[in-house]
Amino acid sequence: MSDSSSSWRDARGKRIEAAAISIAGYRLIAMLGSTFRWRREGFEHFDTIAAAGHQPIMAFWHGRILPATVCFRRRGIVVITSENFDGEWIAGIISRFGFGTARGSSSRGGVKALLQLKRDMAAGHPAGFTVDGPRGPARRAQSGAIWLAKATGHPVLPFHLEASRHWTLNSWDRTQIPKPFSTVGIVVGEPFYVPADADQAAIETYRDLLDQRLLALEPRARALAGIGTEPA
Repeated sequence: MSDSSSSWRDARGKRIEAAAISIAGYRLIAMLGSTFRWRREGFEHFDTIAAAGHQPIMAFWHGRILPATVCFRRRGIVVITSENFDGEWIAGIISRFGFGTARGSSSRGGVKALLQLKRDMAAGHPAGFTVDGPRGPARRAQSGAIWLAKATGHPVLPFHLEASRHWTLNSWDRTQIPKPFSTVGIVVGEPFYVPADADQAAIETYRDLLDQRLLALEPRARALAGIGTEPA
């Protein structure tokens, strides 16, 4: 058997495996998400952004991917997923929830993915960013959402979610998985724009602003979920 034939079989096997994981993952998350009770605040900001003829660049922490996926399904939001095997099955799951994908990451294909997001926003789609992903450090925003806001003229829209009862994974981002029938509080903060002429110093200032806005939303989301104000 030639090396090329073996590589083709390996790639085909990986695609089949990723497809199987994505189908099972979607069904499990959809079933779990159907039990959540939601308490929302700040959703009027979506109407304000739409009234201005813009789309939101939605920004949140990587550790809240699961409830965010359930909450914002079927809205045509485009998100970045990595080009590796994990990104393949993750893309399969979120596409079933009605999200679009731009393939790439901060370490590989990031510029390509951001340019794809720019094109998707021009076509009328919102964008979504796990701003401290894909590898952290946790709860420190990277500049991708700020760059996209500068390049497109669309506003950054921070939001945060907390669940009343949840499992916390032992991962770099302390991923939170809400337990069945838990209350999930979600707070959407005020949007902000980044000037088209923002230089590197200004981008860092806005990146720091995004950090501050996201951290300020956390106690409000915890209160909505009916839990204490101190993070777990």
